[in-house]
Amino acid sequence: MAATVAVILAAGQGKRMHSRLPKVLHRIAGRNLLQHVLAATREAGIEDNVIVIGHGAGEVKAALGEKQKYAYQEKQLGTGHALARAREAAGEAGTILVLCGDTPLIRPATLTGLLQQHRDTGAAVTVLTARVADPTGYGRIIRDGQGQVKGIVEERDATPLEKAINEINTGIYCFAAAFLWPALARLKPDNDQGEYYLTDVVALAVDQGLRVEALVAGDAEEVMGVNDRVQLAAAGAVWRRRINTALMRDGVTIIDPETTYIDVTVTVGRDTVIYPGTFLEGNTIIGAGCCLGPGTTIRDSRVGDGSTITYAVVLESTIGPGCQVGPFAYLRPGTNLEREVKVGDFVEIKASRVGRGSKVPHLTYLGDAMVGAGVNIGAGTITCNYDGRQKWPTIIEDGAFIGSNTNLVAPVKVGAGALVGAGSTITEDVPAGALALARERQVNLPSRGKKGDEKRQEKG
Repeated sequence: MAATVAVILAAGQGKRMHSRLPKVLHRIAGRNLLQHVLAATREAGIEDNVIVIGHGAGEVKAALGEKQKYAYQEKQLGTGHALARAREAAGEAGTILVLCGDTPLIRPATLTGLLQQHRDTGAAVTVLTARVADPTGYGRIIRDGQGQVKGIVEERDATPLEKAINEINTGIYCFAAAFLWPALARLKPDNDQGEYYLTDVVALAVDQGLRVEALVAGDAEEVMGVNDRVQLAAAGAVWRRRINTALMRDGVTIIDPETTYIDVTVTVGRDTVIYPGTFLEGNTIIGAGCCLGPGTTIRDSRVGDGSTITYAVVLESTIGPGCQVGPFAYLRPGTNLEREVKVGDFVEIKASRVGRGSKVPHLTYLGDAMVGAGVNIGAGTITCNYDGRQKWPTIIEDGAFIGSNTNLVAPVKVGAGALVGAGSTITEDVPAGALALARERQVNLPSRGKKGDEKRQEKG
């Protein structure tokens, strides 16, 4: 039996997003909103989660996987109704932590503190609250003269005096399960929305004389909900600041944090310098002492120590230590650069391995190629790897030299130390150490004279 189960409410449509995608699947900092909440519960030590889904249920399950526990809310009839749908999936847990799927900024430490206060006080309900400058739109926390919580009033029902209260309900609660499940069964939709409000459960606890506690969040920013694209961007900016601040404090230089975009899933080694306009995304690992950007995107890739990547796009690739990539290079999935490789301007590489110390300086396409160590590939070289039906490999062995404007028609192999003359179209294997020339013989024709001379001769 799990001591605590987190129930995440994620059944709403999110109409203000004006999107076909369920609101909780919109992404910031490398995760969708739900994944941020799940990560916070996991880091707070809660291993058992139930997600209440409704609108876009199939898409949510596809995004999070079948191993996750789900409860289904057929009709969106309020937060109390949604939580009741999780009763069976929650099992026999003694404590139920309730969160909203659209609060991606919640910190694990805050959840830990909320659970600790709930347990220490033996409360039936513990509410996470926040004090904000503008409480408009939020439910207000009502306390008595001794500071005890006496209820939560929604703004539409609040008096002018109650509307002046700046302590708000965040929608995050801890409940004693023995109290919660019977209380949910007693809820009635006695409101103009015809919905079952979770806030009414707090009122039931107060009416029964049970203990209701509240923990004020240290930073109101972390309980901000995302209801539209403006708030999505604002939440993304908060995550960007958190990530960049943590990296800088750990020894990474970020020239302009406001224009540097790094996912929470990325790791960066010390003494790396990151220039503006750089995007580090997905499962990316950057080594120490690198220089990245400006204008660079690296996604789901690994970059070795001391590499420099400038004005480049790197996708699902591996770059060894001491490499130089860019400017204006495009490394597509499956690219593997070994140590000290140079990939220059306007080079595209796909599903290829380039050996140690090799150079692909500019204006080249390598696809499905195996390039050895110490190879030099001249400008304008192309591996012709696709015949219209399937891809074919090109092998260039150690120390080979490929002249400019060469077409390597795969499948083909250039042996070690071989030299391919500029302008060649290679359709057959080149032996090791050989010189390959495959171009038309040059023909120089005698001059026919100037046009003016030809006209004068015609007149004569």
